[in-house]
Amino acid sequence: MKFEFTARKRGDAEEYFPIKEHGLMVGIQEKGGNGTPDNPILFQIKITNTNQAGWYGVIHCSMSFEKKKPLFFLPGFMYGTNRGDAPMSRFREFPHLREGENRRPASGWWMVRGDHLSHPVAMVFQNGRLFGFSASPYFIKQQEKKVQWAAGEDGEFIQYSGFTCSIQDGYIGYTLGYENAPWLFVQSQDVRERLPLAENCFELSAGESVFFSIKVYDFAAEDERAVHQVIEKVYQEYHEKPRKAAQIDETINDLAGAISEYAWIEKEKLYAGIVYLHSDQTIEHVKIPSIAWTNGLVVAIPMLMSAFRLGNSLMRNQALACIQHIVDHSLNLRTNLPYEAYCEAQWNNRGWWYDYLHNPGHTSYVTGQALYFLLKAYDFEKNHYNVEHNDWVAFIKKVAAALEKTKNAEDEYPYIISENSGIGIEYDSFCGAWILAALAYYCYLFHDKEMFKGLIKSEEHYYDAFVKKLQCYGGPLDTEKAIDSEGILAYIRAVRLLHMITGRDMYLNHLRDALCYEFSFKFCYNSPVKVPPLSRIGWSSCGGSITSVANPHIHPMSSTVTDEMLYYIRHRRDAYIESRLKDVIGWGLQCHNRFDGEFDYGLKGWMSERFCHCEGLLAQKYSDGSFASTWFALMPWAGSSILEGLTGDCWEEFRARTDIL
Repeated sequence: MKFEFTARKRGDAEEYFPIKEHGLMVGIQEKGGNGTPDNPILFQIKITNTNQAGWYGVIHCSMSFEKKKPLFFLPGFMYGTNRGDAPMSRFREFPHLREGENRRPASGWWMVRGDHLSHPVAMVFQNGRLFGFSASPYFIKQQEKKVQWAAGEDGEFIQYSGFTCSIQDGYIGYTLGYENAPWLFVQSQDVRERLPLAENCFELSAGESVFFSIKVYDFAAEDERAVHQVIEKVYQEYHEKPRKAAQIDETINDLAGAISEYAWIEKEKLYAGIVYLHSDQTIEHVKIPSIAWTNGLVVAIPMLMSAFRLGNSLMRNQALACIQHIVDHSLNLRTNLPYEAYCEAQWNNRGWWYDYLHNPGHTSYVTGQALYFLLKAYDFEKNHYNVEHNDWVAFIKKVAAALEKTKNAEDEYPYIISENSGIGIEYDSFCGAWILAALAYYCYLFHDKEMFKGLIKSEEHYYDAFVKKLQCYGGPLDTEKAIDSEGILAYIRAVRLLHMITGRDMYLNHLRDALCYEFSFKFCYNSPVKVPPLSRIGWSSCGGSITSVANPHIHPMSSTVTDEMLYYIRHRRDAYIESRLKDVIGWGLQCHNRFDGEFDYGLKGWMSERFCHCEGLLAQKYSDGSFASTWFALMPWAGSSILEGLTGDCWEEFRARTDIL
């Protein structure tokens, strides 16, 4: 490992030059450590402006290594190479790391603002070794001095730091000031050119020095999972709790009440996908009817669970009506699989995501998820109301049998299934984990030993090919199979069920690995958001997860697996997993309107799906044209994600505990 310091001054061309050419002087002191996760090598660095005038720009500290097919890990932003060697699409773009000529969306190097990363750490795995560093994501002012922010430290925000990586030249790096380069990916359909240096500069007055620390990791590692060891230590160093907001029972009442009152469309037996409140106080429903993912059963089942906790029969009847409508009308008789949407006055597979696909048909993501949630509804009704829905069971058994037949020779379930024949027509994605979860639930409830044999092989494939390598891609259907945090939520549910069936420790091991993968997208600290309304109300990023490397906003979907996290710590005492669980619950209690207009839109209990902690997905605007850091709409699937996480086993465990708030 070798340090190299370069800089770019405001007003200069894009190239970085040695720091001495800028009149900046650097000093480095090594303060001990052996490079392991428990004892990283500490470097203290001093940079002094020797000029007689102030200096404004970006300072880059790179740490080079000998390249041997490196895989880079910048949590929430870069996983391996972000599938840099896979064919690229210009339809839905995300950052790829690829050697050779830069051609959007691929580049041999990347620079990114620190708050694009869920944890302030950059790592490289290659040849049985992990190399990396951690450093503070931003600088503050304390007693008129610029210092790196640290957990528990107060001070005036000064400037973000940045993180870099290069497969072209073999380095990872840290910047004072930052750039988003060679492009800024706001979202998969909004990619912006590199900007001239402006508000992203770090300032040093004449003769001023700034001190900062970098912790370096360098140790033998069996495989990519060593990344989790480092992230756990970085979490412990930088962790901040989410802000205190609503109580658990209050949150359930507010969220479920708002969805029931403002989103339910009785005539059509569905929840609106999006609900707007206009300036004249009228309500607008955007239906977006689908059986799962962003509507349908992923809303109905958490509402069913909420109805039980609240003792609300109206709410329960709405949820049951939505479920029953899907069971009665959605089945494609040619395949015994449910159509996924209701569009143009008929059931079909043309959901809002249809034109993002390369092949038409049923999708594993939506169909598998719908089956899982229907099984969960059946299980809940039987256990809490002593009601057996035999027509649901008939539907479930048809769908389960049809899905089991779709596996390929690698025991992987398809990405797309033909709506004519029911055979798989496209594979190579992690979204089939939703079928794995659904069929595991089916085997758990109905004791199907023959189907279970196949699940063992499928779980092994998904673990070895995706989870173990930190390459879980192709979950959401709108991101061109970008690496994401959504598909792993299905796998987490699946391995919990497999452990419930078998009691094998291996599945607990796999469950922890899967949770740790999801944690790599989950913020460990509270990013200093600078855009309202999140900046105004003191909203916390800790406990929220970045959705994917294509859509770098925080979303609530990871709140759905709190019961699985609780299941793990009930079987293995694990302070790290428990702390993460408390983060998730706490984060979910502060994302909705506790009163009308708290988030500058909507009514009490309303909640959006998008929380823009950084430049990612800043698309919503106020009436004066300025950007807003969340969407101004009630989106039932978002609120239902929080509800699912609060109304299951965690309700009984945490509702009376004060340490969660």
